[in-house]
Amino acid sequence: MFPVCRFSTRQVPPTSLRLYRLTSPSRKMSNTTNTTLPTSESLLPPLLGSEILIFTTVASYREWRRKAFVENKSVGFVPTMGALHEGHLGLVRKSLSENDLTVLSIFVNPAQFAPHEDLATYPRTLEHDLQVLAQQHAIVSNTNMNLDSRSNLICSTTSNSHSDSIKRPSAVFLPSVSEMYPYGISQEANQQRGTFVEVKGYGDEQMEGKSRPGFFRGVATVVTKLFNVIQPTNAYFGQKDIQQALLLRRMVADLLLSHPSPENLHIVPTARDPIDNLALSSRNAYLSPFGRKVAPTLYNALKAAEHCWSINKSKRECVEAARGVIQQRIQGEKGTDVEMKLDYVEMNNAGDFEILEDHVTREARGKDASTVIISGAMWINGTRLIDNLLLGG
Repeated sequence: MFPVCRFSTRQVPPTSLRLYRLTSPSRKMSNTTNTTLPTSESLLPPLLGSEILIFTTVASYREWRRKAFVENKSVGFVPTMGALHEGHLGLVRKSLSENDLTVLSIFVNPAQFAPHEDLATYPRTLEHDLQVLAQQHAIVSNTNMNLDSRSNLICSTTSNSHSDSIKRPSAVFLPSVSEMYPYGISQEANQQRGTFVEVKGYGDEQMEGKSRPGFFRGVATVVTKLFNVIQPTNAYFGQKDIQQALLLRRMVADLLLSHPSPENLHIVPTARDPIDNLALSSRNAYLSPFGRKVAPTLYNALKAAEHCWSINKSKRECVEAARGVIQQRIQGEKGTDVEMKLDYVEMNNAGDFEILEDHVTREARGKDASTVIISGAMWINGTRLIDNLLLGG
């Protein structure tokens, strides 16, 4: 039977968000870790009333991680650029349910922003992020508990409120740009010096790679650095960034990484608004009320393509159906304060991101064909939104 876990986002009493530096010689972790913390100023105990630790340097985090290795603790990792929303928090709760310890990183990575993109204005909401992170926990039933090599807790199929364990986030890795790029970093790719990671021929000319040249080079580089630091047993990514997640899984395999291994890089379904299905994104904060109203157009367009695919229409007809939904909405918004522009809609193989040929249909591909990604991007008043759906072969 599958284990039973209950997630919760129950509010905790308000806590101060003031960060303060560790001044005592050492401080014990909670009983879930039983280890002594680093004594450097690079460790910031976070919220008053919270046991979540904040590490600002590689060295301080690695000291903590070494103890987790010795104790055979599994570590789940959720990499973010901050501005946390329910999509991020869902990844955190999944990690809590599957690992002994859970670490979240917050780092706005300059290397994945082109000079004309929104690095300077990207939402930075650290105090809010720490507050909502402190409210996350998974309630894990211990009844008939068994031990497992990956985790000290396995959820039972039965529940007893007297034996539930509450698992909370363990740490935040909050590095500076100089910590992640000790020799500096330029947003101009031709001015960058040093070591960078590229996954060649695997998405650099398709989907997001075509619209944002150099983006995946920046992503692959920073995630390789983060994996080297965090050494996660499991890592969690959202499906909204499906090309990124699949590319990183390929990178992990190519570089023979063990933490995480390719099978332990998990892609979790996109978190959506419960009313209109807009994919949750930190950039949604840029949208005006009028822009937010039309933002679900991209999802509706992809659903139109999905329907065409399900009734065996050709790839060309599916893409045209999606484009038609968007163009109709663009026409409807003319003369208003909302400016909409389509970037792309495309259908690609999930395995290698190759674009499907126009004449291909679902039945022609056969039952054993690989998954198809129908994805798109559009602009709303200067805010770029992306989304995707996964279609069976």
